[in-house]
Amino acid sequence: MASEPVHFSRAAERLIADFRGVPDATPTRMRRRPTREMAGLIEDLLVKHQVGRPSVEQTIREHWPELVGAANAAYSHAAQIDPRGRLAVLASHSVVRNELFLHRAMIVARIRALPGCAHVRALQLRSG
Repeated sequence: MASEPVHFSRAAERLIADFRGVPDATPTRMRRRPTREMAGLIEDLLVKHQVGRPSVEQTIREHWPELVGAANAAYSHAAQIDPRGRLAVLASHSVVRNELFLHRAMIVARIRALPGCAHVRALQLRSG
């Protein structure tokens, strides 16, 4: 006796359902995935969402006054990093946004010097 059920192809299951007169109610575009252990799934989610681990954004936020200066840090903050390596920065004042824009190459160089932040390539400045 087999301990696991036999998996047939989608076409074979449809043929068996037609033969037995059982309606096939499964969606046509449904993907079957193999069963995985719960511990592995939870660990993947913890890594993906960085639960219990320091994030790159948090490191940048902690060092933000040193990166842009205390005056500019009071009117701006680092929001998030997109998959292309652009750091979204929200500036609440247009003068601060212009100041950050003028010094963006130097700020990016300072950010890249932080541990774990080498993948940041550019700043994306927004009002906010």
